[in-house]
Amino acid sequence: MRREPLPNLNVAGTKRVLLAAPRGYCAGVDRAVIAVEKALDHFGAPVYVRKQIVHNVHVVSELEQRGAIFVDEVDEVPEGSHLVFSAHGVSPMVVQAAADRNLEAIDATCPLVTKVHREATRFAGQNKQILLIGHAGHEEVEGTMGHAPESTILVGTPDDADTIQVDDPDNLVWISQTTLSVDETMETVRRLRVRFPNLQDPPSDDICYATQNRQVAIKKVAPGADLVIIVGSANSSNSVRLVEVALEHGAKAAYRIDYADEMRAEWFEGVASVGVSSGASVPEVLVAEVLEDLAAAGFDTVEEVRTAEEDLMFSLPKELRTAPSGEKDARGLGGRARTS
Repeated sequence: MRREPLPNLNVAGTKRVLLAAPRGYCAGVDRAVIAVEKALDHFGAPVYVRKQIVHNVHVVSELEQRGAIFVDEVDEVPEGSHLVFSAHGVSPMVVQAAADRNLEAIDATCPLVTKVHREATRFAGQNKQILLIGHAGHEEVEGTMGHAPESTILVGTPDDADTIQVDDPDNLVWISQTTLSVDETMETVRRLRVRFPNLQDPPSDDICYATQNRQVAIKKVAPGADLVIIVGSANSSNSVRLVEVALEHGAKAAYRIDYADEMRAEWFEGVASVGVSSGASVPEVLVAEVLEDLAAAGFDTVEEVRTAEEDLMFSLPKELRTAPSGEKDARGLGGRARTS
């Protein structure tokens, strides 16, 4: 809890909140979180989860309270237990390690990440060298590289595009992590193509619809915002990118927080307009708490800035599509009703 509320400071102009939409949960995150909830319902606690199911401390904490146990590696899970693979995906080696321990594996990998895995496997089968644009050490990148380890070179930044070495400049294809900055990824591709004019594109965009939509919305909010607040965790790539995008597109200041009580009074000096959005792994309740605190500080006028509608839902992992009774489960689709 906050030790003291945000001050209601006098500022020039009318105080307002510019609330970005879409924001928060995407279909892949929704599916993954529901998968853990339903696994607990079906099989009872504990259910083990490799890595964080999604990159949000609040979500992980709530699932831990229900009986989920998060581990770093498969060998920490007792043999024969139920194990959920996170939304970020895993390599074939991890899948095999789970099988070797006789674990009942439930794959909650986002289908959009699975698409990238399939691209990597297909391109490697065609003997192409793959340039994977992504962040070193990110779980999604580790999983994708594991599908074509001998064929893949990681390109971490636009500057890396100027120095990487390849075997055959005329036999290259690029793919990307799904949660990157669209603008930075395209800049990386542009610089790669300067060196490798025959670089091939993937058959469709790898950056996920939700990442793109949230970045487009914050680009529209940012020019009118004295301050932008992004709700999301530090290890959430798409949340961190939203802060960067806000600053690049006109926000005078931008900060990332996990909870409303992390907002600091000094951020609001001279601020009349506050932009608010959240990363794709953030439940709406956390945004609601931010809006409540802002209202108490005089920011009680909320203007929604909507740039897209989202209604995509993904089927749950096959192990969870029926209830324990054997009947088809009413929540066979991984999607909750969302207002943004």
